[in-house]
Amino acid sequence: MRKYVIMGVQGSGKGTQSKMLATGLDLVHISVGDIFRWNIQQHTKLGAQVRRTMAAGELVADETVESVVRERLSQHDWNYGFIIDGFPRNRPQAEFFLESYDIDGVIHLDLPDTEVRRRVLARRLCSGCGMDYNLIEDSPATNGKCDSCGGDLVTREDDTEEALAVRLRDYHEKTNPVLEVFRRKEYVVTVDARPDPELVQQAVRNGLALPPYQP
Repeated sequence: MRKYVIMGVQGSGKGTQSKMLATGLDLVHISVGDIFRWNIQQHTKLGAQVRRTMAAGELVADETVESVVRERLSQHDWNYGFIIDGFPRNRPQAEFFLESYDIDGVIHLDLPDTEVRRRVLARRLCSGCGMDYNLIEDSPATNGKCDSCGGDLVTREDDTEEALAVRLRDYHEKTNPVLEVFRRKEYVVTVDARPDPELVQQAVRNGLALPPYQP
């Protein structure tokens, strides 16, 4: 059983890299962001709370994130392991995670803030089925329309210059202490997130001493 944490600022490709690794190793991909988006689309109480927070350009409270992760991991559907992104977000959560789940490695996707802005501001979301697009690398066949369901593509509520500035500041302030906790255990593999996804995936696997990536 393998258990990994993936860390990186928004736009660094955490979701893409997590899915590639999960598919190859039969892991369960647990994304805090995906859980929140599902709740928003289903109009749950949690979804309404998260939507208000995001629309205000603020970050979801650490306590809410921790509660969501605890509930998700308690389902124990990860027979061969998991890769989680969006958690932990502070030093106490990192310490708890190390003690509770005996993780095998932490993938740190490193991306300069200038590239983060370029990528994030190009993201679009289908208002119908929720499929993600990035206009830089993954433009739809018809401008502004989803290839899958034909729904309108919209900008995420929190993908604005102002909200991004807040997230970047918060990310750097909180992530460095978390990485320090993991580095003490020599768990962290830092990978340049700027190359093509396949090259980043291979670098991740090299750092974790895993079998080569097979497209």
